[in-house]
Amino acid sequence: MNLVNLESVSHAYGPKPLLSDVSLGVEAGERIGVVGRNGGGKTTLLSVLAGTVRPDSGRVTHNRGLRVGFLSQQDTLDPAATVGEIVLGELAEHEWAGDQRVREILGNLIGDLDLGSKAADLSGGERRRTALAKLLIDEHELIMLDEPTNHLDIEAIAWLAAHLAGRRSAVVVVTHDRWFLDAVSTRTWEVVDGRVERYEGGYAAYVLAKAERARIAQAAEERRQNLMRKEIAWLRRGPPARTSKPKFRIEAAQALIADEPPARETVELLRFAAARLGRTVYDLEGVTLHAGGPGTGPLVLDDLTWQFGPGDRIGLIGVNGSGKSSVLRLLADTIKPDSGRVVRGRTVRLAHLSQELAELDPARRVLESVEEVRKYLQVGKREWTASQLLERLGFKGEAQWKMIGDLSGGERRRLQLLRLLMDDPNVLLLDEPTNDLDIETLNELEDLLDGWPGTLVLVSHDRYFLERVTDRCVALLGDGKLSMLPGGVDEYLERRAAGTAVTARLGVTTSVAGVSAGTATGTEPGPAEATASGLSAKEERELRKELNRLERQLDKLAGQESRLHAAMADAAGDYAELGSLDARLREITAQKDTIESEWLDVADRLGD
Repeated sequence: MNLVNLESVSHAYGPKPLLSDVSLGVEAGERIGVVGRNGGGKTTLLSVLAGTVRPDSGRVTHNRGLRVGFLSQQDTLDPAATVGEIVLGELAEHEWAGDQRVREILGNLIGDLDLGSKAADLSGGERRRTALAKLLIDEHELIMLDEPTNHLDIEAIAWLAAHLAGRRSAVVVVTHDRWFLDAVSTRTWEVVDGRVERYEGGYAAYVLAKAERARIAQAAEERRQNLMRKEIAWLRRGPPARTSKPKFRIEAAQALIADEPPARETVELLRFAAARLGRTVYDLEGVTLHAGGPGTGPLVLDDLTWQFGPGDRIGLIGVNGSGKSSVLRLLADTIKPDSGRVVRGRTVRLAHLSQELAELDPARRVLESVEEVRKYLQVGKREWTASQLLERLGFKGEAQWKMIGDLSGGERRRLQLLRLLMDDPNVLLLDEPTNDLDIETLNELEDLLDGWPGTLVLVSHDRYFLERVTDRCVALLGDGKLSMLPGGVDEYLERRAAGTAVTARLGVTTSVAGVSAGTATGTEPGPAEATASGLSAKEERELRKELNRLERQLDKLAGQESRLHAAMADAAGDYAELGSLDARLREITAQKDTIESEWLDVADRLGD
């Protein structure tokens, strides 16, 4: 059943047409993700579909009696109303308390809020979560959401994606969160140059389809094609769960990525980073830290010993309020630990992007403010001018000559980030760098960071960006430690759901992109790590040697297995040879199974 129809709709703000002769519809049960550049018309399209904006021309038709829920970016809460009045309306306590669906929404979105609090006393993020909870509790045939993941942590975003996927309502969502798009959307609309291009599937399917169209059309912009190929190569090499199953054929798109190198040349970047940084970047020795100062506020770190070295790319994960920003400020030396010490390498050249917008001279022009830092920057093997980098991050043409005082908050953040990069740091601390960035700009930023040699610590609720840019993740789980997450965000969510806080220190050897965390830092596990496992230092060293020996055997068997597969392909017509090769393959598989079991036993004894 068709819920909403747009027929030849056009709309403009001033001289800029945002929608030009657009005709489309939303079917019952559809889940549609809307993407496009900032200012390109995504919010306008949502407002026209919801009926809150009347188009300049064309016709918008709603199914009779259609109930539409619309979460806009504008705050419309009554400041005198309480959270309970806004979200629950006139529902009696026994009614909502006895409804599992309502309790789940409240617990996941506003569980930290007092239902008696006035809206006027809430922060911007709390008001946003309150409005979202109200919308989800109400019954709607069509839900329209404009950037719903803003102010949500990774756990809440994962819950919201599962909740929307399980509803019978149709959903139209504007978001720059690409993981969320893949988890929720069955179709993708791209708003570009007044048109709405339609694709089947979520973000991964959209990227593949767009690349296929570009390949067939032989698009002229070679740099954009290269960016798209790199994006696809990473998508296809990532975990299977990251990709959806598009309905169109993707074989032709494979030609684009057949010989595509990895997104980052990890070994080369490590070599450059080591040359720029030496062996020591940060050593945390017995550090205790509270979020509000010595002994004040939640405990963030408790007697933590932690090292990381040149070339580490670490994603820091935790619920809102867990202390992620405090850890970055500790590394940036803007706050001091309660006890312990932070040893910083002598060659560290730090850049810290905090959540606060840096003071910028409103009377300066955009290009001037970047060129006063540096006019040229070497990224990887290429030198870029300030103007070229500004263009890559969305400041095109005349936008580079705008006065800083006329920029939006999102534009100021992009400018702040670029000024930091232009200062040629070798350590980057990034706190929510993706706020207010559209997908195209995120792709450009990822490409810039791919060629940047240095140490990176990233805090972001954008799961796609986190997994794309970093090589490993650690979590603050409320126990004062940093927990290694070999399984990434999925493992974090599993641990949170299970209520566990099992930790593994960063100094402990953990394989990351073929390089162990222990060897990357150039340090051996210290006394804190040796005693944390309950083993003596000597026992732990012996077990780690055994673990390394088993890993080398597994690597060797994997190489033999790969060569046997190739030999079997070459001997496809020789049945005698195939039988012999197959027998050898079964032997190797059995050896691998045995060694993997031994590896797991040793890892369990170490507590890894």
